[in-house]
Amino acid sequence: MKKDKPKLTLDRPATYQIKVPGHLKESLVDWCGNVTLIVKSDSSPITILTGKVDQAALHGQLRRLYSLGLPLISVNYVEDDTEEEE
Repeated sequence: MKKDKPKLTLDRPATYQIKVPGHLKESLVDWCGNVTLIVKSDSSPITILTGKVDQAALHGQLRRLYSLGLPLISVNYVEDDTEEEE
C-alpha cells in the first residue's frame, strides 16, 4: 500500500534549509535552537542553516536574519522520509 506524504501545515514542524551569504558564527545563531550550521566556501562563503521548526519559528528565524542585515539566498522545505505520519 502506498503511504501518503505528510502535508505541510502551520503548526506541524518540518525541516527547512535557509541560505544566507557570508560566514555566520555559531554565536550569531544560538537563538535558532536546534539548527545545524554549515559554511560552504567555494568562491564566496555561504552559510546554510538547517532545522526542524514550525511555521511560526521559521518566520521568527527569518525576521532575526533580516534584523542582522542578512539577505536571503533561499529558503527551502526539505522532505524527510522519516517524518511521522498522522
